[in-house]
Amino acid sequence: MGKINAVITGVGGYVPDYILNNEELSRMVDTSDEWIMARVGIKERHILTEEGLGTSYMARKAAKQLIKKTGVDPNTIDALIVTTTTPDYKFPSTASIVLGKLGLKNAFAFDLEAACCGFLYSLDMAASMIQSGRYKKIIVIGADKMSSLIDYQDRATCVLFGDGAGAVLVEATEEENIGVQNSFFRTDGLGLPFLHMKAGGSVCPTSHFTVSHRLHYLYQEGRTVFRYAVTDMSNDVLEVMKRNGLEEADVNWVIPHEANLRIIEAVTKRVGIPMEKVVVNIERYGNTSAATIPLAMWDHEKNLKKGDNIIFTAFGAGFVHGASFYKWGYDGSSVAM
Repeated sequence: MGKINAVITGVGGYVPDYILNNEELSRMVDTSDEWIMARVGIKERHILTEEGLGTSYMARKAAKQLIKKTGVDPNTIDALIVTTTTPDYKFPSTASIVLGKLGLKNAFAFDLEAACCGFLYSLDMAASMIQSGRYKKIIVIGADKMSSLIDYQDRATCVLFGDGAGAVLVEATEEENIGVQNSFFRTDGLGLPFLHMKAGGSVCPTSHFTVSHRLHYLYQEGRTVFRYAVTDMSNDVLEVMKRNGLEEADVNWVIPHEANLRIIEAVTKRVGIPMEKVVVNIERYGNTSAATIPLAMWDHEKNLKKGDNIIFTAFGAGFVHGASFYKWGYDGSSVAM
C-alpha cells in the first residue's frame, strides 16, 4: 500500500437569494457605493432573511449540491466537519444538525471554530484524519450567517459581511502529487481587543443590559486588523512557497480569504504574485467568514485543472492565520455546475 494522500474531489456552494447591494445599504446607513467600493471593493452581499433559518440551512444546501455533483454514496461518508462563527445554537453542534438533515448514517460530526481561518484549518484536519488511514471520505463545510451578528447602524462593519456556505468532499487517494501538500498555521493571541463580540459568551453572558447596550454585534478596529492581516497573510504565503521551493511562476492560483479587496491586493503585491493569478469574488459576496475560500473554489472550479499549484491563505479573529499548499486533483471544467 502506497502513501495515502487527501484530495478534494468536489465542491458545492450556496448563497441566499436575497441580495443587499450598496444602493440599499446607503438608504440604511450613511454610506455610498463609491465609499464602499473604494475602501473594500464590495458591490453586494447575499443575506439569509427567512425567519427561523440559520447557518445549518446554508451548510446543508451546499452539502446536498456537493453530494449530487460528486455522486458519492452518503452512507460511505465517515465524518462531517462544519466550521463556523455563527452556529445555530450554543449547543448542539451545527454539524450534528446538518448530518441529521443529510441522513448520513455512518458518519460522526463536529464543529470547528477558527473564525475566518476555519475552512483552512478544517481542511488540514480532514487531510490529517485521512492520511492516518482511519477515514476515507470526509465532508468539510465552511458556513456563516454573518448578518446575524452585524449592526446595520455601524457603517464601518455592516458593508463588509454576507451570508453563505461552501462544502468540499475530501477523499483518500494513493495517487501521487495531488491534494493537500502541507500547511503553515499560527495563532498569536493578540487579536481580542481588535475583533470580537463583546457579549453572549461566558465572560459576559446575555442580559437586559447587554441587549439594550447593543453588545451582541461584531466589533472591529479596522485599521489594526488590516495591518495584521496584510503582514501575516503575506508572510505565511512566502513561508509556504519557501518550504515547497515555489517561485511565482510555479503558482497557478492563490485563493485567499475574501475579507477586503485592498487586503488581497496588498498581500499579492508583497508576495510578488500578479492579481490575474488570484481568485477574487468579494465584489459579489462580501466577507462570508469561514465560507469565503470554499465559495471562491466553487465559483472558480471550471478554471481549475488537475495538477494546478494552489496556495490558500486566511486571517481571522484571535488573531489566527496561515497558508496551505495544495495540488488540484481534477479538471474542474468537466464537473462545474
